[in-house]
Amino acid sequence: MLNQKVKILIVEDDPDMAELICDLVEAEGWIPVTAPSAEAAQERLQHETVQLVLVDHNLPGLSGRAFAQRLRAQTDVGIVMVTAAGSATDRVLGLETAADDYVVKPFEPIELTARIKAVLRRTHPQLRHDREGDRDHTSAALRLGEWAVDLAQRRAVCFADPTKTLTAAEFALLEILAETPNTPVSRAQILDRMGTDSDRFVDRNVDVLVLRLRRKIERNPDLPRHIQTRRGKGYVLHTDDAGSSP
Repeated sequence: MLNQKVKILIVEDDPDMAELICDLVEAEGWIPVTAPSAEAAQERLQHETVQLVLVDHNLPGLSGRAFAQRLRAQTDVGIVMVTAAGSATDRVLGLETAADDYVVKPFEPIELTARIKAVLRRTHPQLRHDREGDRDHTSAALRLGEWAVDLAQRRAVCFADPTKTLTAAEFALLEILAETPNTPVSRAQILDRMGTDSDRFVDRNVDVLVLRLRRKIERNPDLPRHIQTRRGKGYVLHTDDAGSSP
C-alpha cells in the first residue's frame, strides 16, 4: 500500500527491542535507522531524512516524551511513541507530547505495523499508490479556509501549503467537532471520545490541543473563525459550507 522508500528512525535504548522493531520495519520493506537515546537521535536527524520516528517513552537522558515535544516543535514528521505506560493519564499526556499515536509494550507485531501505516498514510499521502479519486475526495471534503478535510478518507489537505499535516490527535479533535457542526462540544466529551478518562487533565490538555489545531487551520488563531470557544460549553466548529460568520 505504501511505497518502500520509507525511512523510519527507531529511538530505543534496549538493543533487543530495537532489533525486533528493525526486523518488523524491514519486513514491510521500509528502511530502519536506529538511535539508543534522544541525543543520538537528534544527531542522526541532522544527517538523515526520515518519514516517521518511533520513540521509546523511557530513555536515558532526555525522555522520549520531551524529545517528541522538541521534534514536533520543529517538524510535522510522524511520531509513534512506544511505551510500557498504558494508563489513562499517560494517554492524556500524549496530547501534549504531540505524538501521532501510542503503542503499548508488549505489543503484537501486526499492531505496530498497522499503526505505522496509518500514520504514514495521514502524514505522507504522496506515499500511497492508490491516488485515484483525489480530486473527487477533495471536492466533497469539509472546507475550512485553506484546508479541505475528508473525514471518510481521514485526510486533511492545506491548499496553500501541501506540506502541512495534522497529527492524529489534531485530526481526532477535528473529527469530533465536525460530527456536530455549529454545536458546542465540552472538554469532557472530547476527552471521553479520544479514549481518556482522567478529569485531572481535562482543561489543560484539550485547550493545548485546540490551540495547536487553531495555529494550523486558522488564518488568525487569535481571532478564530472555524474553531470557536463557547464559554462554559466547550468548543464549536464552523465550516465554510455551514455559513460561518466572517
